[in-house]
Amino acid sequence: MTGAKPERRHSFFPDFDTWFGREFPGLPGWRPATAAHAIPVEVSTGDDGVYTLRAELPGMDPDDITLTVDDNLVTVSAEQRESTEDKDHSEFRYGAFRRTVRLPDTIPADDVDASYADGILTVRIPMPTQDTRTARTIRVKRRAADDKEDRS
Repeated sequence: MTGAKPERRHSFFPDFDTWFGREFPGLPGWRPATAAHAIPVEVSTGDDGVYTLRAELPGMDPDDITLTVDDNLVTVSAEQRESTEDKDHSEFRYGAFRRTVRLPDTIPADDVDASYADGILTVRIPMPTQDTRTARTIRVKRRAADDKEDRS
């Protein structure tokens, strides 16, 4: 097997991102300061073909939430800034929050509806009806005698 050799570090202090990146199974709750918090979400599909995405964003101002729709991806991002008051103890999460959800089809951007209440962002996406049949007939074309088949 050929390939590039891994880079050797000559430092006594290896890159902590390499040691404790997201894939590292230990140290629960530890993450690099530059990484965004994941937003807890739930997605459901109604009988009417409407996808409903609910994202848990407690304590956010709706003006600080950004919702982006691109092809079949819905991305929710927000930022919670820490207050300047002195605290004796805090378990709140501050910083950037982000979550992208892939839906099975292209999202019609004009019909997406988003609302925020009681710490929950609710996004309703009406999806176009799809032809769910899997069986179909494919026409077989006759190849002309002078056409050469490419066998490479």
